[in-house]
Amino acid sequence: MVFEGLADKLQQTFKKLRGRGKLTESDVSEALREVRMALLEADVNFKVAKDFVARVKERAVGQEVIASLTPAQHVIKIVYEELTQLMGGTQSRITISSRPPTVVMLVGLQGAGKTTTAGKLAHLLKKQNKRPLLVAADIYRPAAIKQLQVLGEKLELPVFTLGDKENPVRIAQKAIEYALSHARDIVIIDTAGRLHINEQLMDELKAIKNTVKPHEILLVVDAMTGQDAVTVAETFNEQLGIDGVILTKLDGDARGGAALSVRAVTGRPIKYVGMGEKLDALEPFYPDRMASRILGMGDVLSLIEKAEEAINLEQAREMEKKIRKEEFTLDDFLDQLQQLKKLGPLDQLLSMLPGMGNLKKLHGLELDEKEIKHVEAIIRSMTKKERRDPSIINGSRRKRIAMGSGTKVQDVNRLLKQFAEAKKMMKRLQEMQKTGKKGFKLPFMR
Repeated sequence: MVFEGLADKLQQTFKKLRGRGKLTESDVSEALREVRMALLEADVNFKVAKDFVARVKERAVGQEVIASLTPAQHVIKIVYEELTQLMGGTQSRITISSRPPTVVMLVGLQGAGKTTTAGKLAHLLKKQNKRPLLVAADIYRPAAIKQLQVLGEKLELPVFTLGDKENPVRIAQKAIEYALSHARDIVIIDTAGRLHINEQLMDELKAIKNTVKPHEILLVVDAMTGQDAVTVAETFNEQLGIDGVILTKLDGDARGGAALSVRAVTGRPIKYVGMGEKLDALEPFYPDRMASRILGMGDVLSLIEKAEEAINLEQAREMEKKIRKEEFTLDDFLDQLQQLKKLGPLDQLLSMLPGMGNLKKLHGLELDEKEIKHVEAIIRSMTKKERRDPSIINGSRRKRIAMGSGTKVQDVNRLLKQFAEAKKMMKRLQEMQKTGKKGFKLPFMR
């Protein structure tokens, strides 16, 4: 999980603070020393960490906190606000030109994931009813053009190319002309990278910039490179002038130092983050929501947005009817798992729920993709009759189901127990709603 180490340490520090009544200045100083160490261990830039703690301390030891009825909560609120400001304050969107096409130029070092990010960005903009054109301007990396064309086919979007013998500046120029004549309102230029920043790379990027005058120059950096990502961002901004940053592989970076340092060091906002390999795994970056996740407060807004995109409302209403009539079967249980999978990795979903970011288990079910596949295999190894009425599954049937699914009898027993518990919980929620108790609604009930 992103920021896992930092989130654990900060939450432990604040738990200690909550255990005390009135806070003294030394209590706050001790907590902030731990915060500073946690930031440095998360690979946050040294100066950024030092300045951050100084700002929090200046506010936290003032009269504002001392007079508060819940001083610990007030300190946490200050840390939340400062974390949000550190990462940019508010969401920063792409500038859309009033005269199409909007030209977006992706730049960065080789290996940062520019080409894949170009496809992900095009997919995201297409969902917003835009008409993107992908431009293959990386003529040096073997198969870069082909990779972009494959992505274009998957997304059913055009890819403009003049082959690998043409000058990248001319490719970009001709792509704008193509976009104008084919009513494409967003042009995404995938430029070449190098293993290191050098004069040749910068000269080429400056030439493309001066010729097509992009509305947005977005730097793509690998979050897992930590402080190197921040150094790269600083250099590109000084030499080229970037408008924002896209952090890739943030889901694989447990430390998160780049996300916390880039904005402070470059003054340029993080606009998007890559949270997985799939084409829909590029998300707008919300500083306030990320700060909330780090402090264990969850990110319910992002979870709702994901659910609205992934969950079929018609199916959800049908499911509600079945639960009301107590007709919920193992087939329905499997359908719910399939819908849950569409929302993304389960550890990411848990991190969006307040206080649940560190849970590794839920009702005895390991929260990983392997376990879900086992559950699917077990249910699919049952007969239709067994899935409708699990009470008929005796010892010999359990052995057969275990053999058919490549699991153990204990796994089958555990699943049946979980299913029975889920039914009981749903029944209880229904009864609470009938008796008029407020605040109890199943997730898909309106």
